[in-house]
Amino acid sequence: MPEPVADLWIQIAEGFYVDAQFPNCIGALNGKHIRVKKPPHSGSRYFNYKQYFSVVLMALADSKYKFIIVDIGAYESTADARIFSTSRMGALLQANQLALPEPRLLPGSAGPPAPFVIVADEGFALTPHVMRPFPRRNLTDSRRIFNYRLSRARRYVECAFGILSHKWRVLLSSLQMAPENATKVIQACVILHNFVRIHDGSSEVDDFEAGTSSSSAGLDQTLHGRPGSAGLAVRALYEGALPWQMDVVHGRL
Repeated sequence: MPEPVADLWIQIAEGFYVDAQFPNCIGALNGKHIRVKKPPHSGSRYFNYKQYFSVVLMALADSKYKFIIVDIGAYESTADARIFSTSRMGALLQANQLALPEPRLLPGSAGPPAPFVIVADEGFALTPHVMRPFPRRNLTDSRRIFNYRLSRARRYVECAFGILSHKWRVLLSSLQMAPENATKVIQACVILHNFVRIHDGSSEVDDFEAGTSSSSAGLDQTLHGRPGSAGLAVRALYEGALPWQMDVVHGRL
């Protein structure tokens, strides 16, 4: 998969703004456990919290259900946040080496400029470039609307996983091979998935759109704990700058 450059990130962000009305978003992030046969003499290393053996596909997806960056091969019951932070993708993001565009103004905002961000669920840490929902407790209307918009943007990676498994059905059952070979099979499926998405359009999308869309009340839960101050400051820009309150006025929420 080619390494994204600034122009590609901007193109992805425009797609999220058009499709999900979430500006400055450069991808939706999540992990998927792919079942594998228990490797010999591995003990519980590949046994996850879902009670089966697996390797993890950590992926960043765009609003066209294509995978931008993937990391494959993590195992155990390691949390998604830790898998991401120890992955090459997470390391490059933290070191600011992903060629992200410079911060820019949000639509309807007079400033300051906001950075480009990845949207993720409550299992990930809040940073200047990773956006997660506000905690469920004591939500104001504007924060509830923010969570709703974030969940709309985040669902694209869930749909991408669904389309991937639906098209390449080897991923629906346990891969009966060594983890090293399973990783290669998953890599091949991801590349083929992107090829099909580019050349064949969106024939499978409607079913997954109906099955994974979420209400504002369902995806605004987070883990307990206080996020970092830098991430809070960035998230506050989104909360205050976007005219999403009009959705409430017109009954669209």
